[in-house]
Amino acid sequence: NCTLKQGLLFTLFCLAFEFFYSENSNSEKVVLFAAIALFLILLIKLFIYYFLRKYRVLFGGNFRTVVLLGNNKSINPLRCFFMENPDYGYQLMKVFDLENHKKLKINECLSFVLENKIDEIYCSMSDLSNKQISNIIYFADNNLKTLKFIPDEKQILSRNFTFEYYDYIPVISLRTILLDETLNKGIKRVFDFLFSAVIIVGVLSWLTPILAIIIKRESKGPLFFVQKRNGLNYKEFNCYKFRSMELNDQADLHQVSKNDIRVTKIGKLMRKTSIDELPQFFNVLLGEMSVVGPRPHMVSHTNIYALRIDKFMVRHFVKPGITGLAQTKGFRGEVEREADIINRVKYDIFYMENWSILLDIKIIFSTIFNILKGDKKAY
Repeated sequence: NCTLKQGLLFTLFCLAFEFFYSENSNSEKVVLFAAIALFLILLIKLFIYYFLRKYRVLFGGNFRTVVLLGNNKSINPLRCFFMENPDYGYQLMKVFDLENHKKLKINECLSFVLENKIDEIYCSMSDLSNKQISNIIYFADNNLKTLKFIPDEKQILSRNFTFEYYDYIPVISLRTILLDETLNKGIKRVFDFLFSAVIIVGVLSWLTPILAIIIKRESKGPLFFVQKRNGLNYKEFNCYKFRSMELNDQADLHQVSKNDIRVTKIGKLMRKTSIDELPQFFNVLLGEMSVVGPRPHMVSHTNIYALRIDKFMVRHFVKPGITGLAQTKGFRGEVEREADIINRVKYDIFYMENWSILLDIKIIFSTIFNILKGDKKAY
């Protein structure tokens, strides 16, 4: 259905382009070209779909590990589905029956998920209380686990939930992250690659040697500051910045505060204009970051916030960004109050669930505007 809509839009675009820029009308050829292109795309998608199904059966790869939680009657259809359809890419690791000792079974399930690095948890909604559901949601969000619910046919569902069907069995997805979709990933990656390439060639190629001279004349040390940060799926990566501080032992422990004596003169200017962040376009080019996304935190702070701030770990379902929606809303830089990081997480999750390439472009322009007018938290 999605491919057909895209094909129709592509055909209309081609016809419009041909109408405005071609002297001789070749509408038939345009329609034929669009039809062939759509056919090839469908063919490739079907090939990939069936190839992966056969690959999973023959070689046992490309699967996600899952557990089931609920009364036997509620979860048995889905258990049979997982067992009989390995080609769908799900490997059922364990079933936790809630007929007896419900609280104990739930705790066993959550411990099992952590110890065995399970990818997805499927829960029967009718077998859990609201408090138990809330606790499981809290666990999934803060441990980077995908959580899905099996609904009772009588239950009324929030429109924020997404329905999926495994054969005839309805399953609810708690959170829809648009960047999980292959097409959206591809669009964002192409945009990131082209945008970062333009910045690296057009700006960093001449700005870097100039800053190298100024930074090294003012203070001893390397041109770049490299810091471990947490990215997609909580993996650590080296985040690059132009060095804006004197060499010190606290750089990986404490954020820069207002009038911080560690910041050099050129560092103040770079931080005020966000020039110090420009080397992160190399991270984008390497695929470790995105131009727009949740800002990555230093590892020591991530460990603290993961324990203190609800849903903080959800941010790691997507690549971190050089700028983000939270930063354009005034929540950039130093975390002075707990409300700062709480609001940052709220905006980051909103971005993840409502992503579009137009939103990325809007955030980029908002970031440039904020830099030009001056941000009070840019220090």
